[in-house]
Amino acid sequence: MSYILFMTFLLVSFTIIMGIKGIKTGIKTGRAQVFLGLNMATFFILMVGVAILVFSGNTAHAAETVSQAGSGDLKFIGAALSTGLACIGTGIAVAMTGSAAIGGISEDPKLLGKTIIFVGLAEGIAIYGLIISIMILQA
Repeated sequence: MSYILFMTFLLVSFTIIMGIKGIKTGIKTGRAQVFLGLNMATFFILMVGVAILVFSGNTAHAAETVSQAGSGDLKFIGAALSTGLACIGTGIAVAMTGSAAIGGISEDPKLLGKTIIFVGLAEGIAIYGLIISIMILQA
């Protein structure tokens, strides 16, 4: 477990150091692509390394850990993920439809009723996630 934490620390610290170096040196247009490519390549290589280290472990030990945790713990994680991800999706959808609705209303105030429908449909995504969470917790 300590090597995973070390690799994660190395990954995050190198990305931060590269960002600070880029800000201090003043990234120019031509150098920005090289800098961004180097940063992304380093991030990708370190992520592949961490994934190899994580997935090269003993799978029997992982199966024991999951069976000891029980389905009750995973049920709460599933409910939290369904609600959380649905709310994130709702935020993105409402941001896009809301800004488009405001732009449309500013050009033609008669579009208010039509645009509110689209924003309301986007908000329905959060309700669907909440319903799925309730269904998971009832099982």
